Amino acid sequence: MSIADNLIADEAIEFSTEKHWMAPLRDSWVALLLLLGAFFVNWLSPDASTGIAGTVGNLMDLVRLGLFVWAVGWIAYNIVVWRTAEFAVTNLRVIREEGFVSRRSSATLITGISDVKSTVGMMGKGLGYGDLEVYTQSGNAGADRFSTIKKPEEFRSAIMTRKMADSGRGPAAATTPVVAPAAVVAPAAPADPMAALNSLADLRDRGAITPEEYEAKKAELLARM
Repeated sequence: MSIADNLIADEAIEFSTEKHWMAPLRDSWVALLLLLGAFFVNWLSPDASTGIAGTVGNLMDLVRLGLFVWAVGWIAYNIVVWRTAEFAVTNLRVIREEGFVSRRSSATLITGISDVKSTVGMMGKGLGYGDLEVYTQSGNAGADRFSTIKKPEEFRSAIMTRKMADSGRGPAAATTPVVAPAAVVAPAAPADPMAALNSLADLRDRGAITPEEYEAKKAELLARM
């Protein structure tokens, strides 16, 4: 079952990726050694069909067959895992669905993630794959590791963008403009000088103008009388 079929209410996928074709090769290096061991045992196996040499040869043939079957089965399993693995970032969680016989599923809440680290080697840069580690408040003990995935750095960016948006620091967060307080403008002087003095005194008492401004304007009005 895919990740899209297991989303919860109001959850939507924002970024998804999968394992790179290099994954089954990286995961099968032990199996490849077993294949080499099978060919080596075949080379050492004696040709005699009777006696002690024949018995040893039969035993070595069984060992060779066991190594070969084990290695081929291991490689086939890794190929199935490669083809079925899914990784996604939603608006709520980081989800991983991986494995076949032994299914590995994990879902980490975006709000619980403390850090995300991506590792891309020289070959990974050229071929487009890398590893990702998602850390929670538990540190290394709670780390979720995604190996040999496509676009690891884009995956990390998607996680951090969603986390910043949820915390109110990202581009998705609403920005409230800062409005400067309106300047207090003294009303125009009325025709009656006494009314103007009373208006100025009221402005002074309310703190709209300073006492010095009041005295200067008062002297100006008195000079007009």
